[in-house]
Amino acid sequence: MNTPYWVAGQAASSDDVLEVRSPHDGALAGTTSNASAADVERAIVAATDVAEEFASLPAHARAAALDHVSRQLAERADEVAALITAESGKPLKWSRMEVNRAVSTFRWAAEEARRFSGDLQRLDTDPAATGRMALVRRAPRGVVLGIAPFNFPLNLVAHKVAPAIAVGAPIILKPAPATPLVALLLGAILAETDLPAGSWSILPVPNEVAASLVDDPRLPVVSFTGSGPVGYGILDRVPRKHVVLELGGNAAAVVCPDWTDLDWAAQRIATFAMYQGGQSCISVQRVYIHRDVYTQVSDAVVNHVRKLNTGEPQDASTDVGPLINEAAAERVEAWVNEAVMAGARVLTGGFRDGATYAPTVLTDVPVDCKVVDEEVFGPVVVLAPVDSVDEAFAAVNASRFGLQAGLFTHDLRVAFQASKRLDVGGVIVGDVPSFRADQMPYGGVKESGTGREGVHSAMEDLTEERVLVLTGLDL
Repeated sequence: MNTPYWVAGQAASSDDVLEVRSPHDGALAGTTSNASAADVERAIVAATDVAEEFASLPAHARAAALDHVSRQLAERADEVAALITAESGKPLKWSRMEVNRAVSTFRWAAEEARRFSGDLQRLDTDPAATGRMALVRRAPRGVVLGIAPFNFPLNLVAHKVAPAIAVGAPIILKPAPATPLVALLLGAILAETDLPAGSWSILPVPNEVAASLVDDPRLPVVSFTGSGPVGYGILDRVPRKHVVLELGGNAAAVVCPDWTDLDWAAQRIATFAMYQGGQSCISVQRVYIHRDVYTQVSDAVVNHVRKLNTGEPQDASTDVGPLINEAAAERVEAWVNEAVMAGARVLTGGFRDGATYAPTVLTDVPVDCKVVDEEVFGPVVVLAPVDSVDEAFAAVNASRFGLQAGLFTHDLRVAFQASKRLDVGGVIVGDVPSFRADQMPYGGVKESGTGREGVHSAMEDLTEERVLVLTGLDL
C-alpha cells in the first residue's frame, strides 16, 4: 500500500510510484508517489486562498496543533525512529535522538506561537513625536515553500513546518526524494489537527520539478536546507523573493593547551566527526590542535574512532551506518585518495564497502585538498597541529564556509576572542561544533547560508514588521 502524500491537509496519491529503499542493503522501506501536477497546483491555490485566514487564526489554535504533533511524535517515537532508519540508513541510536529533537522543536514552536506578540515603542523621545506610540507587529510574508534535505528527514522538516504554523504562514513542504516517508507520517499527524485546509501540504516531487515551485510567484518565501550550489542557484534564480538558506560547512574544532580532559575532547571529536556517516553540516571535519597536546589528542581520537561500531543501522549499538547512496561513498573515497596522493597520511580507515565508508582520520593533509577545502559530508576528519591560538583561528577562518566552530578551552578570554574573531554563525565553547539546541539561532555566514533557523529565529525570518503609529496619547 502506497503511503499518501498530503494536499491541503488531505491524503492523495498518483500513478507515479516512488519506491524508497535503504541505502544499507536496498531493503524496501516503503512506497509513495510523486505528486501530480494537478495536485501541486491544487496545493498552491489552497495555500494562497487560506493565507489571510491562517494569519488571523488565534495563537491558541496554532499552538494546540503544534502541541498535538509534539505529543504524538513522543508517543510514537519508536515507530518514527524505525522509519527514519529504514529509509535513510541512519543508525537507530541517532534516529531516536532525532525524534526527541523533533518533539522539542514542535513543543518550542507551540510555546513561541503563544508569545509571539510584537513590541511597543514610545516615540516621544523627540518633541515632535510627543503623544505618539508605535505598535510593531510581525505578519507572515506569504506562502512558504520549504525544501528539506535527507540527512535529518524529520527534524529539518520540523524546522520548516513548525515555525510556519506558529506564525500562521501556509507552507508547502518538499521532502528529499530519498527520504519522504517520515515527512508523510508527520503529515498524517498534522491531519489529526484542526488547522485550516490549505495551511499545509507535503508533496514529494522530483528535484527537477522543484524549480517550477521556486519560480512560482504565489510562493514568495523559499526556505531551503541543502547543498551550496543548489541553494545559491535558488537565490540567483529568484532574487526578489525572500530566500532563507541553511547550507553546508567544513566545521572546525580547536583544542587549546589549557584544556584539561583531552581524552573527553578526543571522544567528542571522534563521535561527532563520524555520527550519521558524517552527513551533517556541522559534523567535525577539521581539528586544529595545539602542538603541546597534539600527539596525545591525535592518538586518542584514533583510538576512539576505532571503537566506533559500523554495521546494521537497525542495531541499537551501531554508531556509523552507510551514506545516503553508493555514489556519495564513492565521492568520499575519491576525495580521500586525492589527499593521500598529495601526501596525507591515513591514521585509521580509508576504505569503502558499498555505500559505507570506514570512519577515517587523516593528518598531514595539504590545505588545498577537498577534504579540507570542501564539505566532505562523510565520516572523515582531518587533524592538524598549530603553534598558537592565533594560528588556529586563522586556519578556521581560511574557509569559504562559516557555520559553527568548536573551541576546547577553559579561558574565558580566549572564548570571547573566538566569538569576536571567528567568522562563523556560532562558537561552541567546551565542545564540538556539532552541538545544536533547536531553540537557539542557527545558521552561518559566507557560503554557509543566509538567515537563521531555530524556532524563534525562523519565525522572524518568515514574517516582516508592520508598524502602527498611535497619535494623541497621554503617555
